[in-house]
Amino acid sequence: MAAPLFQLSDVHLTFGGAPLLEGASLTVHENARIGLVGRNGSGKSTLLKIAAGLLEADSAERIVRQGVSIRYLPQEPDLSGFATTLAYVEAGLGEHDEPYRAAYLLDQLGMTGEENPANLSGGENRRAALARVLAPAPDILLLDEPTNHLDLPAIEWLEQELRGLRSSLVIISHDRRFLSNLTRSTVWVDRGATRAVEKGFAEFEDWRDTFLEEEEVARHKLDRQIVREEDWVRYGVSGRRKRNVKRMANLQGLRQERKDTRRYQGTVNMTVTEADTSAKLVSNAEEISKVYGDNVVIKNLSIKVARGDRIGLVGPNGAGKTTLLNILTGTLAPDSGKIKVAQNLQMVTLDQKRELLNPAWTLKEALAGERADFVQVGDTKRHVIGYMKDFLFTPDQAKTTVDKLSGGERGRLMLARALAKPSNFLVLDEPTNDLDLETLDLLQEMIADYAGTVLIVSHDRDFLDRTTTSIVCSEGRGAWAVYAGGYSDMVAQRGSGIASKTVARETPAAESTPSTPSTAPQPKRKLSFKEKHALETLPGRMENLEADIAKLEDKMATPNLFKTDPDAFAKTASALEKAKTKLAKAEEEWLELELLREQVGA
Repeated sequence: MAAPLFQLSDVHLTFGGAPLLEGASLTVHENARIGLVGRNGSGKSTLLKIAAGLLEADSAERIVRQGVSIRYLPQEPDLSGFATTLAYVEAGLGEHDEPYRAAYLLDQLGMTGEENPANLSGGENRRAALARVLAPAPDILLLDEPTNHLDLPAIEWLEQELRGLRSSLVIISHDRRFLSNLTRSTVWVDRGATRAVEKGFAEFEDWRDTFLEEEEVARHKLDRQIVREEDWVRYGVSGRRKRNVKRMANLQGLRQERKDTRRYQGTVNMTVTEADTSAKLVSNAEEISKVYGDNVVIKNLSIKVARGDRIGLVGPNGAGKTTLLNILTGTLAPDSGKIKVAQNLQMVTLDQKRELLNPAWTLKEALAGERADFVQVGDTKRHVIGYMKDFLFTPDQAKTTVDKLSGGERGRLMLARALAKPSNFLVLDEPTNDLDLETLDLLQEMIADYAGTVLIVSHDRDFLDRTTTSIVCSEGRGAWAVYAGGYSDMVAQRGSGIASKTVARETPAAESTPSTPSTAPQPKRKLSFKEKHALETLPGRMENLEADIAKLEDKMATPNLFKTDPDAFAKTASALEKAKTKLAKAEEEWLELELLREQVGA
């Protein structure tokens, strides 16, 4: 194998008395596509900064092949000191770089280059920073959360752009689809060390789970061996002195080995506190429209949100996803049309900007309030320290202020606050921001088990596929369309992903051409796999429920059942009520699908 472009080895770094990196390493060869993964706080970003030469480790060996250029994308780019975004991007070009690429990449990312950096949003900051690191086409690109604050069109454009580069890539990202599509190998930062795996991220998680299982088995064997040796010390018959001394030394060595082994960090213990069941129809919008100046955000949209729905709202930045979210939840009135929201909703919102967190609060105050030691989680009280541990916070962090927390820790704190409140309606606006992959897994499982209704705004394609039952997609010019299934199902039905809003604005001439329709043609609606399967299985399920109901009614008709066995009577009555509710729901679902099938056929 050819010599690497870059090699970082034996990295040691201690923060606040605790070792963060202990012998970590990172090697980058030509045409490398590396995913750098690990839990929040494991040291991924720190390792990337050391690789970029921006942070000095306590000790490390860093070797860069002569002539190799490296560019680094930070999580929080600093554009201060530049008059325009174009000036910022051009400042990153070298003597032999192509000057035109600065303006070209800004244009591709939907920017003019004349923007004032002081007035940029988080997404615009990220786009300008991406243009700056991509413009020189360096030998190595170090990217720390490149998809943060980007909308779906920008994420998919970035994927295509990175695929076409000759640069070697090292990527930190919580976006599973992005990592799976781009990486060919993975470096796992775990308990201070790194493990390089010659597998892309798509295969990495299965490998990691197997590794952790084997590690736990080995640890269990070590614990049993220590117990056997300790039993020998207590109860064994004394033998020759030299033999005993050696065996005692072996025991001390085993104990030290166990002490030195850092166990894998635990998982978040995430449960949601559910309120009373909401009305069957949660939100009903009829021909609603919303306009801001000349910008038509929503035009004549009708949509019903039923209890138990998991709806994803997708579209480019500025399409009006948050506006639609606010109208459907009753917090914003439409300009025209009708919106009716159920009365008994107990709504919990996870805010994408973390604006509900006071930077001066301590972690304890954010969870339990001022001078309180307990968190009210539904109907029970939990000690704040125990509840903190559920979300991977240590007792030492109780007095840490919010402004000192990392982005991932703030995300976990927002989840901890939101999930403690009783709810039957979850509104999640960019919930995946800054969360590590393991926490995302548990959030997905929680949503799957949640009995209430969920509205999700997200640019994370994998998260949408795993959590949603339907997608409401911006089609441009205020038009929105509903697609059954997750994001991938929507793409299959539309025949494409989400178009960039910026690109749509760049073709006024085509819009005025008589032969061009005023709105984009809608793709023909098709039944999804889930809908076809439901149509095939629902009749049998309804027959079974009808048979169960008949048996339960016969049992209820038993003479004197209430007097002779009141418990059996109560259980039978409850089971009968549940069976009837299930049958009614199944019949309604079958009817809706039959109507849909007829429409599709027509």
